[in-house]
Amino acid sequence: MRVLLCPDKFAGTLPAPEVAAAVAAGWREVTDGDELLIRPLADGGPGFLDVLAEALDASRVPVPTVDPLGRPATGEILLTGDGTAYVESAQACGLHLLAPHERDPKATTSFGLGLLVAAAVERGARTVVIGLGGSATNDAGAGMLTALGVTPLDEAGQALPYGGAALAGTAALDGAPRLRGAELVAATDVDNPLLGLHGASNVFGPQKGADRADVLLLDAALERFAAVLERDLPGCPAALGALPGGGAAGGIGAAILALGGRCESGIGLVTRATGLDAALDDVDLVITGEGSFDHQSLRGKVVAGVAGAARDRGLPCVVVAGQVSTGRREAAAAGVTDAYSLVEHFGDGERGLEAALSRPAEGLRELGARLARQWSR
Repeated sequence: MRVLLCPDKFAGTLPAPEVAAAVAAGWREVTDGDELLIRPLADGGPGFLDVLAEALDASRVPVPTVDPLGRPATGEILLTGDGTAYVESAQACGLHLLAPHERDPKATTSFGLGLLVAAAVERGARTVVIGLGGSATNDAGAGMLTALGVTPLDEAGQALPYGGAALAGTAALDGAPRLRGAELVAATDVDNPLLGLHGASNVFGPQKGADRADVLLLDAALERFAAVLERDLPGCPAALGALPGGGAAGGIGAAILALGGRCESGIGLVTRATGLDAALDDVDLVITGEGSFDHQSLRGKVVAGVAGAARDRGLPCVVVAGQVSTGRREAAAAGVTDAYSLVEHFGDGERGLEAALSRPAEGLRELGARLARQWSR
């Protein structure tokens, strides 16, 4: 039997390669007669660079940067021989870089991401692909723009403080983007716009520490900033606040669009790089997964992309996850044959949740063995 293991990361516990390795180890405990193809995946969020580094002939270059609160951090860029560079926003803007009490999207900045992009441009990249997801920021990419040479100013002509809240005082822009002609590509499967009920502040702000008052303040601040970008940044598209993908990573997507960049499916990009389509054409079973299999999973996430591709080929697709809250009918319509939860595996409730968070590799190995007993011929 040929089995394709192509999970996403389990956020906060295991990167995608370790998830796949754990399931594979469990499967091999039951039988070593099956062929296991391992293709870890990502959709643009944390782990994006790790997955691409395994799939591409590219060099990893460490780059000093800063975290969402401006503290020193180390990121990296992935450089290929064709002039393409890949960066991951979560390395500089990631929510995982902050303690729970530090999460405040009114103050966090995407400046560190700008440093990574600038480093890629300085190394001669003609195309910079930016993986978006898992961010702690809600500043519409203002920090990134500042690092690239475009600084938002207040009425007095002073540079604004970092963070989304300060953007309410945006009056003008200073400088021009230092991109040396490089094209920017946002790798994301989030289609939310920058503004409004389905925008960055309303949908993702609460995950980053914003209460209802913060959400209203931030949405208004981003609206003001978007209006100034449209007015003062040459080439910025009209109706920036309504463009699909603009709300990705707290509005970094909008900043990329304002710079003349474009959005591309993160899972689509990774699928091509890892050769997933070819692998799907020659297997009997697909196993994918992620930390939380919920309603968002079926809206452009890794699981949705994999399950849909498996369904189109008539292949069974099994999901392993830390937690499962998606209904069976909804999952089946998306192409998911069955779903298994680590929390339920360990006993459900608080006990199961604690075990799933503290011993994910152990649980995935046990689920891998269970799946082998059920599926291996």
